[in-house]
Amino acid sequence: MVTPFNDIRDYVGVPRVASLRLSPDGTRLVSVVQALNPDGKSYGTSLWEIPLDGRRPYRLTRSVKGEAGAAFTADGDLLFGSRRPDPTVKDPDEETPALWLLPAAGGEARQIASRPGGVAGFAAGGRSVVFGSDVLPGDEASEDERRKARKEAGISAILHESSLVRYWDHDLGPGEPRLFAGILGDDDRLTEVRDLTPQPGKALTNASYDVTPDGGTVVTSWVVPLPAGEIRSRLVAIATADAGAQRILAEQDGYDFDGPVKVSPDGRLVACVRSVQADTSRIPETTLWIVDLATGEGHTAGGGLWPSDIAWAPDSRSLYVAADHQGRRPIFQVPADGSEPVRLTGDDAAYLSLNVAPDGAVYALRSAVDRAAGPVRVTAGGTVEELASPAPELELPGTLTEVTATTDDGATVRGWLVLPEGASAENPAPFLLWIHGGPLSSWNDWSWRWNPWIMAQHGYAVLLPDPCLSTGYGSEMIRRGWANWGPRTHADLMSITDAALELPEVDATRTAAMGGSFGGYMANWVAGHTDRFKAIVTHASLWHLDQFAGTTDAPMYWQREFGTPGGELYAGLSPHLSLAEISTPMLVIHGDKDYRVPIGEGLRLWWDLQRSGVESKFLYFPDENHWVLKPGNAVVWYETVLAFLYRYMKPKFGPPKLSGTFDLGSLAPEDSQ
Repeated sequence: MVTPFNDIRDYVGVPRVASLRLSPDGTRLVSVVQALNPDGKSYGTSLWEIPLDGRRPYRLTRSVKGEAGAAFTADGDLLFGSRRPDPTVKDPDEETPALWLLPAAGGEARQIASRPGGVAGFAAGGRSVVFGSDVLPGDEASEDERRKARKEAGISAILHESSLVRYWDHDLGPGEPRLFAGILGDDDRLTEVRDLTPQPGKALTNASYDVTPDGGTVVTSWVVPLPAGEIRSRLVAIATADAGAQRILAEQDGYDFDGPVKVSPDGRLVACVRSVQADTSRIPETTLWIVDLATGEGHTAGGGLWPSDIAWAPDSRSLYVAADHQGRRPIFQVPADGSEPVRLTGDDAAYLSLNVAPDGAVYALRSAVDRAAGPVRVTAGGTVEELASPAPELELPGTLTEVTATTDDGATVRGWLVLPEGASAENPAPFLLWIHGGPLSSWNDWSWRWNPWIMAQHGYAVLLPDPCLSTGYGSEMIRRGWANWGPRTHADLMSITDAALELPEVDATRTAAMGGSFGGYMANWVAGHTDRFKAIVTHASLWHLDQFAGTTDAPMYWQREFGTPGGELYAGLSPHLSLAEISTPMLVIHGDKDYRVPIGEGLRLWWDLQRSGVESKFLYFPDENHWVLKPGNAVVWYETVLAFLYRYMKPKFGPPKLSGTFDLGSLAPEDSQ
């Protein structure tokens, strides 16, 4: 076992299994593995084979640029994306991702498709391969030259005429995502490549799509612009031999039809996710939607399950669905006719990357709050068999237990409590409340970015609660906090915090709180509504709700919940209105490339704290997004948080072990004892 939690530099270097792909005949399992690049400053990905006979996994691909994504063709050849140079081309473009094929019979990988705007995503069916690419509107023959001219002229401007403008951490445009289809044959490259979606505008932004088994149709989500900046997502079918011709499979006022999109093995049905476009009085609900590909008739399936991943059973009569449930993410078997689902896995794990073999076994990634993702085989009876993993098994510095509490309105709130080694009534651990983001989310899975075990290694007991708005507890749990974020969630958090602090292993005199995104919003809210915590860390947080609502990447979504900016809910739910009540020392963290919660929120919060005399620090990442993903910056993030907590918590276990590569200023351990 590997124990990387004491030195965060070791932690960021641990390889991670990102996804799984099973060949159509069920004989080959391939994973995408993320690991540190040789420079130690960035991550790269590669493809690994996981033998199903118990042998050790082995690496399939090696290149400086790495490989991303994986899909099998009907013949068992492996498709993947890569920026690696094509050795058959003079002066190849090493920055533009292309589509590659690794033959099942052996031999070198070869590039089979490329575009001036790169290849992003792909799927195969029959002899057809469908892939996405960013395309500049205009004459296709001159696109390469026009891209080069734009770059050489130093032009980065984008003219927008409709939403959206940005998404999470990247700008949208000036190109538009399109789908292309080609034929696999005896040639080295795809033949008969054609544009299936000419002039789609922004319809295919973040689209999810799948190809029928015969390769004749691609089914994809499709964004439709509406008046007043609103959008809606429909499901459409496009014949791969008839570019531009499409028919609507699913569309309904007040609903979005999105991915994952999966076509049944017999080619008759399509599964996707239907989501309610919620408003101030209508809560968001997400259900599995089954539609007949020929007629467009559809219905819901899976009861109240909130699907995270789906895969069809071989007989096309049912599906396997991974869905949040009571702090776990089990696999359910869901009849396609809408009958009641049956839970397949009974453990505490969270499952994703579902692949179904011809014999009905499900291959998946299994993880949990106390387990990094690894490949497993789940039998039809629900037995889980571990497979050899390309990533090491980790030894954890503590234990995991469950905590529940009854709130003031009679609801039950539960969460996970991480206890460090050695915590006892004689040696209670200082307490850290860690609030999840979302807000429609759950603490039910391993997280490399928000990892409580690093805190446990440094002696903290970490509470990971699922308050109102958490998924996996039914619609009532979401209804309790919908359009009532701060007050209701705060009450839930304080109830379960009180329950955790009653445990003898937890030190109720040394407490702190932290959170990111919605968790950061709640950290700000907590700071303005209680002084019970000695320190608060707020990452990528909402501070001025009205300001946020107009600058975030998807303003229409938040306007549905809170109404027109400037309205009553903004005044009642914005944390900045409680600035005068904040006395707890705060560490503000924000990345400049965060478009979901723009940097203006962090800058405004920091200035408000400074002008109000609140003891505070601001950890700013000019080149990071919502999550802070670069290895060196992740080290700085954890070390700064640990130093900040140590300064105000005065724990008995001594200062944290730090690398010394970043100037912590007054937070340096020698200044904080």
